Amino acid sequence: MYLFQLHHQDLKEIREKPFKKEKDIQQLCEKNLKQLLGLKFIASEFRVAGFDTLAFDDQTQSFVIIEYKNKKHSSVIDQGYAYLSIMLNNKADFILEYNENQGRHLKRNSIDWLQSRIIFISPEFTTHQKESINFRDLLMELWEIKRYENDLIQMNPIRPNRTSGSINTISNQSEAIEQVSREIKVFTEEDHLIRKPDEVIDLYHQFKEDILNVGDNISVKATKLYIAFTVNKRNMVDVLLLKRGLKIWINTKKGELDDPAGLMRDVSETGHWGNGDYEVQISDEEHVEYIIGLIKQVYEKNKV
Repeated sequence: MYLFQLHHQDLKEIREKPFKKEKDIQQLCEKNLKQLLGLKFIASEFRVAGFDTLAFDDQTQSFVIIEYKNKKHSSVIDQGYAYLSIMLNNKADFILEYNENQGRHLKRNSIDWLQSRIIFISPEFTTHQKESINFRDLLMELWEIKRYENDLIQMNPIRPNRTSGSINTISNQSEAIEQVSREIKVFTEEDHLIRKPDEVIDLYHQFKEDILNVGDNISVKATKLYIAFTVNKRNMVDVLLLKRGLKIWINTKKGELDDPAGLMRDVSETGHWGNGDYEVQISDEEHVEYIIGLIKQVYEKNKV
């Protein structure tokens, strides 16, 4: 990949400035974890497991382990599942670390251990490492990070092949993989589509297509409770498939959404699954165009 800076129609190549130390990557990411990955920083060099960074995902209410690599290692699978196994066997220590660093009283039953995961961040992964994550239900992510002149930072996710097999096919080769696979699950869109009426599935696919057409860099992320549509790693809208339609939450605070038709319900003081203070339920396409217009407001705020 080549990166250029345009100045008066002239291109100047911007050269890469490689990280000298793994610690440099760690410090940069920990200071900017919310912007880079949408996560909350909890602790560095977590003493219980010995990994680099402990983070928390407020969207899924689950812990995220982060490891940084400035050198090539043979297996991210073995290391990743070993750390997740340690976490599952030391849940109380993770909760204590969160409470001490955040000044909050997080209870054991308020954490969704089922959606825990691990992230590896490195300037470069080997072909073997990239191919090793090609399981549709793998509990880890690979992100490549590069630094360039002019203080430019690039973060790219390594996308697995979602049509490949399950990690459970090799779980009998590793006690850690077998244990973790029993307690943690990767959720997919298909999990939310199972046993739903055809008309609801069709409505969801149409709504999804309209959301993805709102702008660039919109991603789809399935969680245990809903399907989230994000821009720059920020939840924009969450969708729950019902037996007779869709329940939709637009992720913005009360008073920040221009809803002239008054279609959205204020749930700012009501318990609900999705993010944001606005909720609506639809059973057909009658109001889809109007709702997409509301979602565009949130997109414009979060696209930069």
